[in-house]
Amino acid sequence: MKREFFSHGLRHERRSSERHGACMALIDGRFLIWLAQQGAMGTTGESVNRQGLLSLLAQSLAQSGLDVDLRRIYWYTDRSDGLVIDDQIVRLVQTHDADGGASLLRSLGHDLKQLAAHHACDHVLVASDDERFLASIDEAQLSGLSVHLLADESARNMPQMVRTDPGWARLLSQADRRVIVNSQALADILQGKTPVGMGLAVEDLDELKKSMHEVISSWWDEEPEDLREDLRE
Repeated sequence: MKREFFSHGLRHERRSSERHGACMALIDGRFLIWLAQQGAMGTTGESVNRQGLLSLLAQSLAQSGLDVDLRRIYWYTDRSDGLVIDDQIVRLVQTHDADGGASLLRSLGHDLKQLAAHHACDHVLVASDDERFLASIDEAQLSGLSVHLLADESARNMPQMVRTDPGWARLLSQADRRVIVNSQALADILQGKTPVGMGLAVEDLDELKKSMHEVISSWWDEEPEDLREDLRE
């Protein structure tokens, strides 16, 4: 009885932690390139490929318990890459060297405020480490919007980040959730490559599921009956 109650409690907790709804992504291109370079093999230059970005971000959101509909990416950059990609809008801003990021702060902050004011979505994913966004994020959250921040694996150890990068730690602490993205997968996407585990065709996935089922069934058949009974419980 205890075991059944405990299992039910875990399932209930897992369901209650999942979030749903529409989501927009506000991405500082300069920051995303830097994030891709953290722990990634090879270098990621200033020229990036945004073709697979929406899929990767949607996957990262799902892994954070956010079963949301990522509808659009706003990409803030100081240079036009000439790419026209569905569900992505480019916002041109001044270079960081020219104004210290003030242009980005105004543009991204304005869009965040508009999304909140018009209740255009339920969630916003922000990719930036600029602590000056704290007030804008707080204001959006007070309006009912859930604001999540993109980060790499270092965000799993917040006490360490507080010591090494206190500004970014304060910004991440304001987020409803910290959405972790794999730096290597991000670097691959921005370089136009297909990360391992992505890009499988439907028939390949079906074949993979079939193979996994065969392996599990074989293992199950070889287990003693008393152990199988314990596993059933």
